[in-house]
Amino acid sequence: QEQLVESGGGEVQPGGSLTITCATSGFSLDLKYYAIGWFRQAPGKEREGVSCMMSSVGDGLTYYTDSVKGRFTISRDDARNTFYLQMNNLKPEDTAVYYCATADSGWGCHADHVQRNDYDYWGRGTQVTVSS
Repeated sequence: QEQLVESGGGEVQPGGSLTITCATSGFSLDLKYYAIGWFRQAPGKEREGVSCMMSSVGDGLTYYTDSVKGRFTISRDDARNTFYLQMNNLKPEDTAVYYCATADSGWGCHADHVQRNDYDYWGRGTQVTVSS
């Protein structure tokens, strides 16, 4: 069974950094064939796409929502079936539950947007809280 498990969330002060991890298992293909994504949901808000990356055997395109550009970095370690979101200069508005997800289509990431419906498997989320 395909599983994704987030870890590394916690509470940090504004301006701090945090890296969250998504460990995947049970997939029929190597992780390198899948698009990967990070989404977040704050209280009272819709789940939004934060970042995504095309399949490693594609062109490696990445997307970041405007509010995190220059602060967040998505990366992957396909050999370990794991991917990451490094978050720097965190702001209170980054507070949310962060979810990792994969898309069976390696093209499930676009230069200017990411679509929730493109993603097939989801983790249960990890809480990131930014406060002083």
